[in-house]
Amino acid sequence: MLIIGTLFFIFGFVTWLNGSLIPFLKIICDLNDFQALLVTFAFYIAYTTMAYPMSFILTKTGYKKGMAIGLGIMAVGALLFIPAAFSAQFPIFLTALFTLGSGLTILQTASNPYIVLIGPSESAAMRISIMGVINKGAGIIAPLVFTALMFSDLGSFSKEALSATEVTLLAEKLIVPYLSMAAILAALIVLVLFSSLPEIAFEETEEESEKTNIMHYPQVVLGAAALFAYVGVEVVAGDTIGLFGQSLGVANFTALTSYTMVFMVLGYLIGIIAIPKYLSQERALIYSAVGGASTIIALLFSSAQSHVISQLLWGWSGISTMPDPVALVALLGLSHALVWPSIWPLALRGLGKFTAQGSALLIMSIAGGALIPLVFGQAAELGGDMQFAYAITLPCYLFIFFYAIKGHKIRSWER
Repeated sequence: MLIIGTLFFIFGFVTWLNGSLIPFLKIICDLNDFQALLVTFAFYIAYTTMAYPMSFILTKTGYKKGMAIGLGIMAVGALLFIPAAFSAQFPIFLTALFTLGSGLTILQTASNPYIVLIGPSESAAMRISIMGVINKGAGIIAPLVFTALMFSDLGSFSKEALSATEVTLLAEKLIVPYLSMAAILAALIVLVLFSSLPEIAFEETEEESEKTNIMHYPQVVLGAAALFAYVGVEVVAGDTIGLFGQSLGVANFTALTSYTMVFMVLGYLIGIIAIPKYLSQERALIYSAVGGASTIIALLFSSAQSHVISQLLWGWSGISTMPDPVALVALLGLSHALVWPSIWPLALRGLGKFTAQGSALLIMSIAGGALIPLVFGQAAELGGDMQFAYAITLPCYLFIFFYAIKGHKIRSWER
């Protein structure tokens, strides 16, 4: 659990750094909102293109060596940020992000079923919630560290109107953080290879012997679709809040992802305490879908001139408040927290030797984080109002609700 938890921290730090990277690259590469969201596309599309090949690597190498290979690929991706920063060329940044995503793919394909299978199925969501606290804790730290490193010495410069020289210097400030990241990833390779992580052994069941591939398991296929929807709305909430805050004139907009992550951590803590003693995995998924949809509806009708929500939630602490629509985007983190932990054990139940393939299919669904934010960006561009673009997430919550009520129970396509 400790070793896997370390990996989940790395997942979170690398993944949720994108929320700060998007408005940053929008400045130094002179991008519009749609182009800036290609950051999420390049990163998350790696999960779709690489997950299934990575499952075969896991089958050949085992989970332990597979994790080390994933860390190595991530280190290469981090090093690619160095030429990207020197050139300030957006395509090179996208290549680096795709490489990072490819490394994360094999790590996620191995580590998520590992956490599910090392204990009772009924408490799997609780274990994943513990990993989620670590993951999203890194997501809180990453934007704050990024903002401090990138913008701390810019003084009174306008981030939207930097000179060419200032833009070049700003881009080159990425070199040391990503070089440090590569070094940390290299150290983790050594940790994993020389650790005592056991391999997972599977025994074939009678049901498995009658099925020849993962597509014969509806609960996995529908679970992948639900995760596609979930990851899409999670990335929209985490990675667009900075752009949304920037459009409304919120200060330190590159740190806003941290607010979404704080609420996700709160949701994970609820999962750790409540599942399975007070709350089943199915019920947690239902509440998450209803909560997310309700928050979006409230967001669509909220006023950007009001700060009531943030004043009530944290204004008393002295932390800066924000417009209600931005605060509601952050609050989506609370609804999102238990979706991933709940779907994984429900989808992997009874797969046995097909677990690696099932995990790969679920990981491929992370492509929702590549495609749904692009739909959001296009809706914002066409409609001219980012606030109402959040309406595109409502069908996603409806499908998650369907999976919670019925989808996870289906065991055959014939009935």
